Amino acid sequence: MKRKLIAAIGVAGMMVSIAACGSDSDKGKDGAKASAGGDKTLTVWVMDGSAPDAWMAEVNKAFEAKHPGVKVKVEKQIWNGIQEKVTTALSEDTPPDVLELGNTQTAGYAVTGGLADLSGDKATLGYDAWNKGMVASNELDGKLYSAPWYAANRVVVYDKAAFKKAGVTPPKTRAEWIEGLKKLKASDPKSQAIYLPGQSWYVLAGLIWDEGSDLAVKDGDKWKGNLSSPEAANAMNFYKELASYSTAPKDKDEATPQQSTDIVPKGGVASWIGLGWEAGGAIDAMKKAGKTADFGYFPIPGKTADKPGSVFLGGSNLAIAERSKNKDLAKEWLALAAGKEFMTKYAAATEGALLPNSDAAQFKPAAGSFAEAMAASSASGKVTPVTPGWANVETAPNPIKDYMTKVLKGEDAKTAGEAADKVINERINQQ
Repeated sequence: MKRKLIAAIGVAGMMVSIAACGSDSDKGKDGAKASAGGDKTLTVWVMDGSAPDAWMAEVNKAFEAKHPGVKVKVEKQIWNGIQEKVTTALSEDTPPDVLELGNTQTAGYAVTGGLADLSGDKATLGYDAWNKGMVASNELDGKLYSAPWYAANRVVVYDKAAFKKAGVTPPKTRAEWIEGLKKLKASDPKSQAIYLPGQSWYVLAGLIWDEGSDLAVKDGDKWKGNLSSPEAANAMNFYKELASYSTAPKDKDEATPQQSTDIVPKGGVASWIGLGWEAGGAIDAMKKAGKTADFGYFPIPGKTADKPGSVFLGGSNLAIAERSKNKDLAKEWLALAAGKEFMTKYAAATEGALLPNSDAAQFKPAAGSFAEAMAASSASGKVTPVTPGWANVETAPNPIKDYMTKVLKGEDAKTAGEAADKVINERINQQ
């Protein structure tokens, strides 16, 4: 996940800087990094904006209390250029011991041999309690290479005044969703019942998962694109129906232009699909423009009322470098940081802006908040196909985006899907 989700939802004060605190000795093992004065150091890389300062300090204080003489050195990183930096670090003899990795990137590092195999540590790490939707991105070929840390997902953001005027209440099913959009359009023909750009492919992914399928599927020991499947066609045709209530460009995604700060604040949008930082950004932008945002939030509706629609869980994992000289210490730190006690504190510190790795640690969000809708959606959360080659699929020009635009402009979904699958097949099996 490549956004500062926490800061954008209004808890930026907790994210000012990440303290470099203390750690533990690896029971005298050779090769541990030494700090000034001879104390051993456990180095942890986390992304700027991921960990509240006070939370990280408390984790490290608890860890150091068990391991006198060892210090935890926390180094903040930025997302821009991080993949190259991590790749280089993992190939060196003195890599950081613990690293935060984007959940769609983890498999790529695991396949190179750069991450330690944690399969034998499941019990101490709390594997059985982890959110099932988050677990997949931490495993590859039956082995565990990281622990899930946090995630976030999209929900529907709506203008309460527009919904009230049209007599629409938050829907529970796809059918109710469409009926509501019809009423919104009738109530105010000049406004968009929903702002939905043609290439919001994470939204499409959720619709495909709801059909019981995926963007790509395993075929023997290889992967192949699945956009030419009947399930993908069903999902894309529903997306097309939603988009018929929007005047958003068919060949752009939600960031071009940025829907939360460039589109929504101008008015004329009754609803849209976004992340927490986007909701926060829209509120701030409207305030600067002298307007007052009055948003409501609901999970993307499912096909039936008993389950919300599937959503992409974008987030981060915590892994240990294979070449770490402090693996035992690193595993202990990871078990502490990703365990129930500190994940509960993490969720509270972020005020529900991010989802912790287990339901038991979930923060109880305020009624009617974005966090409440996000938490409700997380039960239907999933990740993109877990294979090192998936990163190649997302590389521009993204074939999923091209597929969506073609269908929205009138091309048959199966025909467009076959063309997209050809590109996916060429890319996904490359490592």
